[in-house]
Amino acid sequence: MENKFPFNPKTLLIFTIFSCFLFEKMVECGEIGVNWGRQTSHRLIPSMVVDLLLQNGIRNIKLFSPSENVLKAFAGGDIIEITVTLPNEGLQHIINPSISAYWLQERVGKFQECNINIRHVHVGIEPFSTFSRNITYDMANDALRRIQEALIVNGYKNVTATTPHFTDVLKPNIKKPSEADFRPDLKPKMIEFLSIINASKAPFVANIFPIHFASEQNWDIEFSFINNKSNFTIEDNGLIYRNVFEFVYDSFLHAMKKAGAPDLKLMVGHIGWPTDGYPGANTANAERFFREFLPYIKKNIGTPLRPNTSIDVFIHSLADENLNKIDLGAFQRHWGVYRSDGEPKYKIDFTGEGRDIYPTTAKGVVLMPKRWCTYHGQSKNLTKIKKQFELACKEADCTSLSVGGSCSHLTFDQNVSYAFNRYFQKKAQWSSTGKLCDFDGLGKIVTEDPSMGTCVFPVEILAAELPDSGGLNSSGERVHGFFGFVLVLNLLGLLFLGLV
Repeated sequence: MENKFPFNPKTLLIFTIFSCFLFEKMVECGEIGVNWGRQTSHRLIPSMVVDLLLQNGIRNIKLFSPSENVLKAFAGGDIIEITVTLPNEGLQHIINPSISAYWLQERVGKFQECNINIRHVHVGIEPFSTFSRNITYDMANDALRRIQEALIVNGYKNVTATTPHFTDVLKPNIKKPSEADFRPDLKPKMIEFLSIINASKAPFVANIFPIHFASEQNWDIEFSFINNKSNFTIEDNGLIYRNVFEFVYDSFLHAMKKAGAPDLKLMVGHIGWPTDGYPGANTANAERFFREFLPYIKKNIGTPLRPNTSIDVFIHSLADENLNKIDLGAFQRHWGVYRSDGEPKYKIDFTGEGRDIYPTTAKGVVLMPKRWCTYHGQSKNLTKIKKQFELACKEADCTSLSVGGSCSHLTFDQNVSYAFNRYFQKKAQWSSTGKLCDFDGLGKIVTEDPSMGTCVFPVEILAAELPDSGGLNSSGERVHGFFGFVLVLNLLGLLFLGLV
């Protein structure tokens, strides 16, 4: 499955950059980047991931967990352009000018000094959205304004700041893009937001989940693909919409125009296709989506409202995250192009050239011993079995067993085995008692892979780091030393910002 390039990966990146100018009539191509989150129990070493990006011709990365050890891995690699994210939990604290200046120094300034190419800051993640939570972050605009002021005051001339928004900032149930507008309850906030980014020439960033949007509208799933094979299209004042992406992108353009910002750049900060846990979520559909979508971006086809336009996009996401919250469903842990062990799940050409290739496998990954914990299948005590199954899944990731998931076809005994093994692997196959695979006498360790069809019973990698902690500290590892700020910086604020 490994794809080997016949030349240095940096040569591939440079070739990709200049091919846009050579073959697209001197018009710059849309950039294709990747989102990287680290909410997983066994994480790839950052230097391995940087190598993976270079080998695959990826030169734009957005970090949801921009911890110090992650950013240091990009030292000397200025060919990769980095976007760092400020978590929603930190928005209320960043309004303090001292904290905003300190955060920028700790997450941008000191790394730029090491030739690390941090160019963009995303202040919050969908702060006004209620798609995945019950609360909103109404101070997001104030936080963005404070960061932009701090960028100017502290001399960050080549760094832009903006805030990504989900499709639910648009009013619901629109039938045509021209009907689109921001929700009435959000419109004042969105007008304010647009004025902030317009002043700094930062882009509007829209996050799009194609199959979810199609499902909400009761459209055929085919409409989610760029090369829609169904007969379903949407006509709007003479313009023909053939897929969800064009529809949503132009809906945002119409909403921005109605809010007084018709000429702002619109980019996509999150677009992907999960491989599990959602109707239509599988590797075949994910492969097809990107096989059609990435060349569409690379060729600057644009949309009916903005034809022949370059559009920058971030693929969501690099690898699965088995610690992600699943408030909306199992799919939230299955966005990755890669499994958490650095093995690609399907073919994708990150450069947008449309080659029929698997991406490069992560180099230097060491798996734990090839052994699995399974249910021995000899107990008739269903109450006992159910209890142990639930205990295993309470801590481990059993989302692939959900209806329609890649492991939903398993028998009762296989379901229990899958749960036991996920727990066993998450705990690194070891416990101080030596009874990690006991499960009250129901478990046994086997050396023959029990995977069944589409259902993979994983063996985890040897993790060199502890996982990032929940949603509280989205910036990862702790940074020690306040450099004289202890007396003036709010400790709780720094905690939420991932700086202590």
